[in-house]
Amino acid sequence: MRFLFRILSLLALCVGVVFGVVDSIASVSASQVIITPLSEAWIDAHPGSLMALEGMVEQRFGDGAWLALRDVVLPQPAFAACLVLALAFWVIGYKKPSAAGRFAA
Repeated sequence: MRFLFRILSLLALCVGVVFGVVDSIASVSASQVIITPLSEAWIDAHPGSLMALEGMVEQRFGDGAWLALRDVVLPQPAFAACLVLALAFWVIGYKKPSAAGRFAA
C-alpha cells in the first residue's frame, strides 16, 4: 500500500508542477499574474467527473457539503491543490526510520 501512495504522490506532484509551469508561462506572456482555479482545470480535463463528484457528495453528505467543497476547495489554484494532495499521499505512504538506527541488527 505504501508503494501505491508513493506513486500517487509522484503523479500528483508532476501534475502540480505542470499546472505551475503553465500558469507561470501564461503569466509571463500576459504580463500579469494568472492563476488557474482547480474547478477550471478540472472542467477542462474531464467535466463529467466533476458532475459525478457533485452527485456523489450531495447523495452521501448532503447539499451543504457540496456547497462547502465548491466554495472552499474548487476556487483554489490548481497547482497548490495538486501539491497539497501530493503531500497528503506522501505522508500516508511514509515509512518511519528505525529507532535503532541504520546499522542496528
